[in-house]
Amino acid sequence: MSGDSLTHFDASGRAHMVDVGAKGVSERRAVAGCEVVMQPETLRLIRDGRASKGDVLGVARLAGIMAAKRTADLIPLCHPLPLSAVSLELEAAEPDRVTVTATVKTTGRTGVEMEALTAATVAALTIYDMCKAVDRGMRIESVRLLHKSGGKSGSYEAI
Repeated sequence: MSGDSLTHFDASGRAHMVDVGAKGVSERRAVAGCEVVMQPETLRLIRDGRASKGDVLGVARLAGIMAAKRTADLIPLCHPLPLSAVSLELEAAEPDRVTVTATVKTTGRTGVEMEALTAATVAALTIYDMCKAVDRGMRIESVRLLHKSGGKSGSYEAI
């Protein structure tokens, strides 16, 4: 574990929003990912465009982008950030999963890890929502930060 303390608590142990006013402005980038594991037939429906609700991956991509922009509304202590870019890659990975990778960028005083994690997770939830009628046993797995750069703490790369 890195760092000496949990930054979202004050000296009395109360939750607070971190003051980032004195931090330097830098270009920041974060990449997060996850997988939606499903029955092979469900993946074929998605890949072949036969899902009854429409273009599953296209809708999930838009949902992820929208979620990144709303992260501060969902995570209580996140700062609202002006995002300069949000992109999602969704790939049908045979035989039974969709991999989701979200990349978020900003120039600011705090990082975009939460925005990338939110984007990836909401995209995965959207895939579940659009396909649950045929496969309620889908699983969202391995949600994690893959990369971050910028800011005082420097770069991080998942192993």
